Amino acid sequence: MLGGMGDSLPALESDVVACRACPRLVTWREQVAHDKVARFAGQTYWGKPVPGFGDPAARLVVVGLAPAAHGGNRTGRIFTGDRSGDFLFASLHRCGLASQPVSVSRDDGLVLSGVYVTAINRCAPPGNKPTTVERDRCLPFLVRELQLVPARVILALGAFAWGGAIRAVAQVEGIELPRPRPRFGHGATATAGGYVLVGAFHPSQQNTFTGRLTPAMLDEVVRRAGSLAA
Repeated sequence: MLGGMGDSLPALESDVVACRACPRLVTWREQVAHDKVARFAGQTYWGKPVPGFGDPAARLVVVGLAPAAHGGNRTGRIFTGDRSGDFLFASLHRCGLASQPVSVSRDDGLVLSGVYVTAINRCAPPGNKPTTVERDRCLPFLVRELQLVPARVILALGAFAWGGAIRAVAQVEGIELPRPRPRFGHGATATAGGYVLVGAFHPSQQNTFTGRLTPAMLDEVVRRAGSLAA
């Protein structure tokens, strides 16, 4: 799964899309793509692992948990076609990092500038909860992305992404996991090897609908991460 000297983002994308390493996730993503939900009954679901996307020269990497069952698993692009993505891309647009505030499909014209968006796990998991084994099987994809994209700042959306990003950085840099581990929090900042990690609450509906995460709160963290990456 780890790339060699000739690795590239297109090669990585091909490897991600072809992956069938986690039987539970393969079964779930394909079942969701077959059964669908009523509001998307006329659409053809992607139903495969979802690669990251964005600016190949990005100085900031945004890491989420995994594709949504009826978001990225439907559209084939991370954070695309769901409420979490609406919240995230609106913030990236306000902060000058995205060409438009919404993302509904892989070919909707969205362009990211200076930022690359990805996730710890590439398949939609049941209940939005990958296991630690599934996380570790998928982590080499993030390691390759960090090796291919020049960013040294990572914005982790949620505690799961924060922990996975720390593990990926340790593999990229060939270092031991830091002890004690930096603690996640909204607005938290930590260093891991040569990387700076910034934490933000995940833009899930549970967080955004309850006001735990507001647009202003996310904008503040995105702008700080962007400034650190400049």
